[in-house]
Amino acid sequence: MRKIELFIETVLFQSRWILAPFYLGLALSLLLLLYHFVIQLAEFVIKIPFAKEADVILGVLGLIDLTFTGNLIVIVIFSGYENFVSRIEAGKRDRPGWMTKVDFGGLKQKLVTSIVAISAIAVLKAFMNLEHYDNTRLAWLVGIHVLFLGSLLAVVLADRIAAPIEHPTESRTGGKAP
Repeated sequence: MRKIELFIETVLFQSRWILAPFYLGLALSLLLLLYHFVIQLAEFVIKIPFAKEADVILGVLGLIDLTFTGNLIVIVIFSGYENFVSRIEAGKRDRPGWMTKVDFGGLKQKLVTSIVAISAIAVLKAFMNLEHYDNTRLAWLVGIHVLFLGSLLAVVLADRIAAPIEHPTESRTGGKAP
């Protein structure tokens, strides 16, 4: 019976590698996003001599939006792979500091924070371009953004309740100095 249990546990443990192609697909989507970014940047550069200030701001916000989306993909790839598949051994020398510090709770917070930032840019772009939006569409954009903000607050509160942060003056020895 122990051999069957060990076999099942080994299969389940090794099944995490099924996620690896998902992360490779996300890396490919990052390249596709780069392609779209370069096209949008080229169009922006061509139009810049004739653009109004609002158009320049909208163009820059579009580029920031794509950059945030790229950051979101990188966070998901690195943190997801390290949390659920295997440690990343490549690139130790220039490894971003956050990679070793982001656990699943931190990953959730970073993801939702990135989504809130992307949503905020969409709302800002709409307000910079009011003539192309009706009140209903603006209300939906703002409502969805508020929903994302509420989701971020809920994730942060849930993580805080699950693992309260210890005040720096407290110690794990019951309030006594170590």
